[in-house]
Amino acid sequence: MIVTRLAAATRGRSPVVRIGLLVVGLVVAFGLPWTIYPPVALDITAWALFAVALDLLLGYTGLLSFGHAAFWGASAYATGIIAIRTGLPFYVAVLGGAVVAAVIALPVAMLSVRRTGIYFAMVTLAFAQLIYFVANQWRSLTGGENGLQGIPREAFGWDLTDSFYFYYAALPLLLLGFLGAWRVVHSPFGRVMVAIRENPARARALGYPVDRFKVQVFVISAFLAGVAGGVYAVGHGFASLQEVYWTTSGKVVVMNILGGMGTLWGPVLGAGIIVVLEDYLATAGIDAVGTITGAIFVITVLVFRRGIWGTARHLLARARRRGRPSADDADDAADAEPLTQEPSPTPAPQA
Repeated sequence: MIVTRLAAATRGRSPVVRIGLLVVGLVVAFGLPWTIYPPVALDITAWALFAVALDLLLGYTGLLSFGHAAFWGASAYATGIIAIRTGLPFYVAVLGGAVVAAVIALPVAMLSVRRTGIYFAMVTLAFAQLIYFVANQWRSLTGGENGLQGIPREAFGWDLTDSFYFYYAALPLLLLGFLGAWRVVHSPFGRVMVAIRENPARARALGYPVDRFKVQVFVISAFLAGVAGGVYAVGHGFASLQEVYWTTSGKVVVMNILGGMGTLWGPVLGAGIIVVLEDYLATAGIDAVGTITGAIFVITVLVFRRGIWGTARHLLARARRRGRPSADDADDAADAEPLTQEPSPTPAPQA
């Protein structure tokens, strides 16, 4: 069965490697504001979670969304409104914004999953533009072109005005988001996602409700994108129309392709590269940030067809297979054999 084979493929990585990557990731996450400007460090982690959220949909389920800015931005606005009007801790405001993003995503998903490929992408883009129009016109709530300003960093009386301390206050929310994405991918639900990506017709023939799974992963992805968008809005103290604009959706797609789709670590790497590069170019006074970023993206796609992380992982796996034949090769050979064999002819009885 396709799901069984995919489950066997996911067991190839050693637990030591997984633990090592986890330790390195945590060290980088906790040490980031000591090496770079804390607001930039917060941008990297927030965009990284946003990219991972999209990767659940794009890399693991095979659905390209050009409308994920709607959930990032809707949560940013909702988080700001909750924080300003209620004075609740920003943790509650961010979770409330994420719930709003998930609620918006549900009807969008139910209508979008009826299409595939470029049609799915265009439907999600249309809904995102609808959210952009609402945010621009509902000035009494969102501030219109001026945006929603003065979002407080309130949390149990802590002094979080310093971006350095706010980074560590918000980091647990983002880490929980990463943990949730990892748990989804490494669960039976995640294996069905990959089966849908590889062959939706076969997954449907095996009895899996493909459209229902697509809706569920779409809502989960929107919720995680909402967590990232809420933290981003509180960290910057405002939410603007840029958060719901289509270029934000395109930017997070670029992060996925640059780092490597379907890898979890790849979108994190792609987000770090894009955010650091944009910050460096803006600090240097270079106006053509988009042109330079686009050129680097094109070169990377031509050289690393699986993305940076995906290509590196593929090369390491191929080198390991060349070094020693693994049990996976025997399993592949066994899978290639027919499930049934012709019975050998019975010898005729002797007279």
